[in-house]
Amino acid sequence: MARIRRERPVLLAAILSALAALAAGMNKWVVLGLLLVMIVTALFNEAPVIKDEPAEPIEIKPEVPPSRLPEVSATLSGLDIPVMVLSDDASVLFQNRAAEKAFGEVALGAHISGRMRSPGVLDMVRETIATNAPNQIEHAERLPSERVYIVRSAPVEFAADGGPHERYFILSFRDISEVRRIDRMRSDFVANASHELRTPLASLRGFIETIQGPAKNDLKAQARFLAIMFDQTTRMSRLVDDLLSLSRLELKSHIAPDEKIDLVPLLGHVRDALVPLASDVGVDINLHLPDGKVEVLGDRDELVQVFENLMENACKYGQEGKTVDVWLKNGAGQPVEVSIVDQGPGIPAEHVPRLTERFYRVSIEDSRSKKGTGLGLAIVKHILTRHRARLIVKSEVGKGTDFTVRF
Repeated sequence: MARIRRERPVLLAAILSALAALAAGMNKWVVLGLLLVMIVTALFNEAPVIKDEPAEPIEIKPEVPPSRLPEVSATLSGLDIPVMVLSDDASVLFQNRAAEKAFGEVALGAHISGRMRSPGVLDMVRETIATNAPNQIEHAERLPSERVYIVRSAPVEFAADGGPHERYFILSFRDISEVRRIDRMRSDFVANASHELRTPLASLRGFIETIQGPAKNDLKAQARFLAIMFDQTTRMSRLVDDLLSLSRLELKSHIAPDEKIDLVPLLGHVRDALVPLASDVGVDINLHLPDGKVEVLGDRDELVQVFENLMENACKYGQEGKTVDVWLKNGAGQPVEVSIVDQGPGIPAEHVPRLTERFYRVSIEDSRSKKGTGLGLAIVKHILTRHRARLIVKSEVGKGTDFTVRF
């Protein structure tokens, strides 16, 4: 019955074909025989069985864990210190942007010696690879500028479950140039300050001993010695005041002033305050000021100190030229500039870059004879740094000096 139901369309077609043949006049026995053949064929003919062939077995390979180098590189790329990743044979596998900026780009896969020629650094890297222990040394780079680094090499290992063992070496560079420079400046400062104080203290001691001894009853000598002692103590007082000013400026050097200061009346005030000094040395201070206001952001007292120092120096050291010209320039679209120009003997070119160093003097005897402490231009530099301004010095021997403050 299941086959009859399945072959029902074929059986119906066979019966209809037989009826059509009888209607056409064919022999009924022939038609009946053909019908029986068709019915038997439909009911008893088995459909061919297609046997599935067994599929070939698929070899499943074990999954290999990915390398950890991309993760390490992505982490180190965000650091602001130079870092390199080395392989077991000291080849460079990665360097971050800070390393590219500091040392130039290194071809990946190249040996570290292709860039770092320092025997100390290379020996440290070899020792770290051999012993698998961290190391560090101090390394100095001379070009393009002098820099000092603490270079540290350390291994980084990854042992994944069932995966390969990975080992890399991190080479990092910590810049300590500023620390070394400050240490050197501090030691120089202490040495110079003690030297500057030692001279007047020795003079005071000598005069006191003289007054107590041989000049005990010599009133004229005592008066002369007391005048010299007063000058020495005044000099020490100025030195201490300048040192305190420098300390205060260093404490607030990162805070930019935000008060608007009109330079026109300020320069007039400074000129008026220095008229007695200028008269004593025979110098005229000429102001060249534009009409209207010329305002900058600053601290009034500190700017007065800057221009007093520069004008006083121009009067003292450029007195041979008899005039000091002060120019205030405020061109459209241009920075505000104040130039103090003297017609004195000028400054040799080799001294100009060091003028703002503490206790640096072009001529020690000339400076001391004019009661200088050697700290004036250092104070000017610190004040202008806080004001985000620049000091530009131009000088030619025999033609005078131009100190320009550019805001």
